[in-house]
Amino acid sequence: MSDDVMAQIRAHQKQGFGNVVGIEYVEVGPDRVVVTVPVEPHLHQPHGIVHGGVHCAIVEEVASVAGSVWLGGDGKVVGVNNSTDFLRAVTEGTLTATGTPVHRGRTQQLWRVEITDASGRTAAVGQVRLANLEPPAPREG
Repeated sequence: MSDDVMAQIRAHQKQGFGNVVGIEYVEVGPDRVVVTVPVEPHLHQPHGIVHGGVHCAIVEEVASVAGSVWLGGDGKVVGVNNSTDFLRAVTEGTLTATGTPVHRGRTQQLWRVEITDASGRTAAVGQVRLANLEPPAPREG
């Protein structure tokens, strides 16, 4: 992975939605992305457990970064479907999310993201389908 791509990810991490959630990148590569998220009260729903939307956001961010890194160059990806299943309630500790490819093709990708709790138990599993967006062709005239 180029230093430019990692610099872009780090810059976004400081100002984007991932910053609000608390996403920290542990490993970033074209075949695997790993992040951690400390569980804090602002991530809880009213019953004191991590909000399902937080899991969905983590899944989306991990898949999108992984897909972008794999696509490389000036191409971009956008999520077109996010399906996340919640398996275990988490109230504290650190979440770890690992994204791996299921399919990577010319126009779309499918990534699986598993989120585990501090004890390594699966808390949520998601899949994100990404559309590969190539940069627009230069306009003539």
